[in-house]
Amino acid sequence: MKNSSLLFILLLFLMAFTACIRDKNNPGYAYMGEHDMYYTKFDKAYSPNKILPNGQTNQPPAEGSIDRGSSFFPYHPKNIGEKVTDQAKAGTELQNPVQDNAANLAEGKRQYEIFCLDCHGADAKGDGHLYTAKLFPAKPRDLTSSYVQNMPDGSIFFIITEGSISGLMGPHGTQIPTKNRWKIVNYLRSLVKK
Repeated sequence: MKNSSLLFILLLFLMAFTACIRDKNNPGYAYMGEHDMYYTKFDKAYSPNKILPNGQTNQPPAEGSIDRGSSFFPYHPKNIGEKVTDQAKAGTELQNPVQDNAANLAEGKRQYEIFCLDCHGADAKGDGHLYTAKLFPAKPRDLTSSYVQNMPDGSIFFIITEGSISGLMGPHGTQIPTKNRWKIVNYLRSLVKK
């Protein structure tokens, strides 16, 4: 019994060792079979393709897609030393396309509660749970203050999208769709009107 277990371990070791070949052009034996992902079958980029609708493998970009490395939002936060920051440019150039009506304010409030409440608090005074529980080092901005309320809509939209220039507030542009960011701006405006 002892000899047979030793022999079995030795055979396993020899099988594993045969897979370790030092030739970098030959990875050794593939024990998973030829239909596994070891052997990817792919079509070359410019070859004809029987499956795709236009008969070519390399497809044109989807309508409305954005190239990798390009940006759909032309304003960026990394220019604090410039005389006119992108936040200020966004404030003058961007106009809020979302109407200030009851349905949009309700959705803006809902979006605020999902994305902003933890830091800025229920009344937007900067006393959210993350700050009061000492999980965030600095007090978030009071969004009802005259500093924020005197900002143009485009500047607030910029901060929600790209984050604050100080870096304390992170960007939410990838999490919140464009229309919902504008609805949050409208909701923030409504807080001081009450």
